[in-house]
Amino acid sequence: MMTDDAITDAQVLRNPVFAGTRHGFFTRQGGVSTGPYASLNCSTRSADDPAALQENRRRVARYVGVRPDHLLGLTQVHGDRTITVTGPWAIGQGPEGDGMVTDRPGLALGVITADCAPVLFSNAQGTVVGAAHAGWRGACGGIVESVVAAMGALGCAAGDIRAEVGPCIARDSYEVGPDMRDAALAHDGAAAAFFTPAARPGHFMFDLPGYCVMRLRRCGVGQAGALGVDTLHDEARFFSHRRRTLAGGGVIGHQISVIACRTI
Repeated sequence: MMTDDAITDAQVLRNPVFAGTRHGFFTRQGGVSTGPYASLNCSTRSADDPAALQENRRRVARYVGVRPDHLLGLTQVHGDRTITVTGPWAIGQGPEGDGMVTDRPGLALGVITADCAPVLFSNAQGTVVGAAHAGWRGACGGIVESVVAAMGALGCAAGDIRAEVGPCIARDSYEVGPDMRDAALAHDGAAAAFFTPAARPGHFMFDLPGYCVMRLRRCGVGQAGALGVDTLHDEARFFSHRRRTLAGGGVIGHQISVIACRTI
């Protein structure tokens, strides 16, 4: 399965806020998986062909300039736990958590999403980096604050952090019921501003990326923004759980977002 084919810049979303720091919000394009996993599925918890998955992750690692076994991911659980990474672990054997930080050059932090928000973090020098998987539960529960605090423990002041929310489900695509809204407000009353009435009575549209940006700014991050790319409506470039649900179910792949620590 090893090839010389490489992921191209056109198949990856990047942001100037991380200039000089190796990173990418990868799309579903540029891999070798087939069927519902086509083509750059990177989820080790999927039933994808293991050889295809290995090749996909090799291509991602190559793009960000690290060894394939140094592209790391967690067992994501929609919580608020952040892991400080000091060395690699076996692929698919990451600890439970939804945030990672590191100051070790040569390590790349990857989060897997298919509508949830991937959030990448870096200090100005790119010598302390972080990544978060932020679904609504994690965002309301404090995952972005957890990453900022862990970066602080590595000597990075909040005001020196720049953070970007990557492709995720957008407000106009994210209809939720009153139970989800009530649960979110029980965590954080400020979330009310990010729910607007839906066309269906008693339902709401939730602005997940906007809410994540608010939480980032509230904890003092120096720069915080969102790419503004909707995973549900862009089927050519992104996997989407909500799209799958609306279509009646079935398996899907997951895209990956990655940032790597650098030396200066």
